[in-house]
Amino acid sequence: MGLNMRISNLKLTNFRNYETLNLDLQNGLNIIYGENGSGKSNLVEAIYLLALTKSFRLNNDKNLIQKTKESANIEGKIWKGNDYSLYKVNISNDGKKVEIDNNKINKISEYVTKIQIIIFYPRDTELINSSPSERRRVLNIEISQIFKEYMLLLSNYNKILKQRNAYLKQLYLYGNASREYLDILTKKLVENGKKINKYRQEFINNINENITEVYQKIFEKGTLKVRYLSNYNKTEKELLDIYRKNYSKEMAFGKTLIGIHHDDFEFILDGNKLKEWGSQGQMKNAILSFKLAEIKIIKEIIKEYPILILDDLFSELDNKKVLNILQVLNEEVQTFITTTDIDSIPAELLTKSAIYQVQNGQVTEG
Repeated sequence: MGLNMRISNLKLTNFRNYETLNLDLQNGLNIIYGENGSGKSNLVEAIYLLALTKSFRLNNDKNLIQKTKESANIEGKIWKGNDYSLYKVNISNDGKKVEIDNNKINKISEYVTKIQIIIFYPRDTELINSSPSERRRVLNIEISQIFKEYMLLLSNYNKILKQRNAYLKQLYLYGNASREYLDILTKKLVENGKKINKYRQEFINNINENITEVYQKIFEKGTLKVRYLSNYNKTEKELLDIYRKNYSKEMAFGKTLIGIHHDDFEFILDGNKLKEWGSQGQMKNAILSFKLAEIKIIKEIIKEYPILILDDLFSELDNKKVLNILQVLNEEVQTFITTTDIDSIPAELLTKSAIYQVQNGQVTEG
């Protein structure tokens, strides 16, 4: 078995319901079980946060710190091949600090491309019915993990967008301000947007090369595709023309009406839009397949498998499908599965897994 990216040790201080924790983790399959509220999802949340500096459940970092405490620490020993580094995220009321091997990293974009992680959790099933901004957020997280420059492009685009919106409002109010400056901002927006569009388009193309195969291996039938929806699938010149035609409309609204900040994607199963025709079950299956298809993409680009988290998987799927999933996964993918019910897990799965029981913020192995 080749050596892949994995976390071998996790240390927590004042994080959620863990006052202190020092836990060794195994390669391959890790099953974490405990009652609801015991802290099993907090454990995988800490691993996710160590990789991406954000929680997958909360927007406000401060809620991750134990009440009455000043700060929370998440530390992990991450292996790539035969070499490891120590990663650390510190969350306090003053903000967030990240370190690799005790060196402070000032740019988050330098940090988040180091550990690739994929997560499937119950709330993901809402993705198909949620807003386009939620789907863009997922797309941005996934691509940012692979390409450092993508985050920088996004941040530039958002800065230019903000400037352009402010200037449109100014033009509307004062009418006589220079259109020339608007042209400059528009050109910059288009240049940046086109690059982001290219990354997104290629990512979705890569997903489409893998997703039907994954879907069929787990659910045994169906052709699944992802369709990327963007008004930036045009040449730079065509886009600039569209913007110019829309100037007066945009001034009236005081904001930029087209751009990659309106992009979206949709799932198509057997030729039908899942959002309109799919059952809850099919939507869940589509999201899961999307996430699992990414594993192969990351392996091809980064040359290592990502770490995989499947939170509360057994409540979402029956045992046969779970076993199908594990057949899709390469054994080299370090996988964390959380569950409330260890008794319902197939014996063949338990024999090849490391098992952790969580009770009130205490973890015991075996």
